[in-house]
Amino acid sequence: MSTQKPQVSPTHIDPFLPYLADLPLRDQREMMERPFFSLAKSKRTKPIDYRSPDGKQWVHVSPNPDYGMATIWDADILMYCISILADMARRGINDIPRKLNLMPYDLLRAIGRPTTGRSYELLGQALDRLVSTTIKTNIRAQNRREATFSWLDGWSQLVDDRTERVRGMTIELSNWLYEGVLMTGGVLSVDRAYFDISGGRERWLYKVARKHAGGAGEAGFAISMPTLFEKSGAEGLYRRFKFEISKLVERNELPGYSLTLETVASKREPIVRMHRIIPPTTRTLSEPSSTTRIKQKTIDTNTSTTRDVTATTFSILRSEFPGWDFETLHQEFRSWIDADPSRTPANYQQAFIGFVRRYDAKNKHILGR
Repeated sequence: MSTQKPQVSPTHIDPFLPYLADLPLRDQREMMERPFFSLAKSKRTKPIDYRSPDGKQWVHVSPNPDYGMATIWDADILMYCISILADMARRGINDIPRKLNLMPYDLLRAIGRPTTGRSYELLGQALDRLVSTTIKTNIRAQNRREATFSWLDGWSQLVDDRTERVRGMTIELSNWLYEGVLMTGGVLSVDRAYFDISGGRERWLYKVARKHAGGAGEAGFAISMPTLFEKSGAEGLYRRFKFEISKLVERNELPGYSLTLETVASKREPIVRMHRIIPPTTRTLSEPSSTTRIKQKTIDTNTSTTRDVTATTFSILRSEFPGWDFETLHQEFRSWIDADPSRTPANYQQAFIGFVRRYDAKNKHILGR
C-alpha cells in the first residue's frame, strides 16, 4: 500500500524570524523627519506636498480615496520589518528577502497592540493603506528625477489548503524602502518606549528628535516652529500646530529626549530645541544590602545574557526611575518570562530595562512624579 506524502506549501513561515522583543528597534533614517505619513487617526484624503527649505528635496504623498493615507501608526508595521531586516544584515545573512513571512500574532505583540479579533481586522486595514498610499519623491531617486512607490508592494494571508486555517501572512516591502534599510547608515535605533506614545504629532516629534538630536552633542538640535510645521505635513492651521507642539514641549515626555521652547529677539516665531538625555552608566553606587535578591555583576548591558541584573543596569534604573522596588519588579519580570519560554530575551539587561520603563510610564503617577 502506498503512502501519500503530505503536501508542503512552497510559501512557509520562517521559524527563525526573531521576535522583535529580542531585537534592537530600528527605523529608516530618511523616513523619520519628512512628512510621509498622516499624523491623525481619522481618514485623510488630502495629499501631502512638501519641499525642503533649500528647495532641493520634495515629497508628494497621495492617499487612496477608499482607504485613506497610511498613518504614523501604520508605520509601526514597517518598523517591525525594518528591524528584522537590519538584524539580518547585522548577522551577515546573505540574500536578505524583500518578502517576509510573518505571524500576525507576533507582529501585533511586538508593536504593542492587543491580539483580539478587532486588532487583526485593523491590521488588515493598515496593510491596505500601506499598499494603496502612493509616494513620489526625489529623495534617493538616484539618476531619476523622481521615484514613485507604495510602502508595500503587496500582502497576503497564508492559508492551509487542508484545514483552511490562516497560517500566517506575507509582506512584500517596496524596493525604495528595502534599499533604504540595507544601505550604509540607512537605519537608526529607536527606543522601544516609542510604541507607548499615543499622539501622532508626539510620535513624529520623537522621530525628528532621534534623527537630528541623537548625535548633536551638548548644544542639541534647534528648529523653528514654522519649519517644524512644514516638515510634519500636518493638516490644519499653523496656530493650532504651534499650540499643540508647545503643550508637548511643556509636558516634555519624549523617551530619551528633552524639549525646550526658546524665543529669539530677531525672530517672531519660537524655536524648539531638542537634547538627547544620556543616562549615567558609570556612576558608582553603594552596594545593596546582602538581603537583596538582585545580584550585581559588572557586565556591559549590551552583551549580558545572564538572568541576574548587572551593576550597570541597576545604576541606570535608579537614575531614570527612582522610587521603585527593583527587587520586586525583577521577580515579576522573571515570572513573566518563565510563563512562556518564547519570551526569553536575547539581551536580558535591555529587556528588563524596557520592562521597568513601561511599568514606570503606566504607574509613575503613584509616586507623584
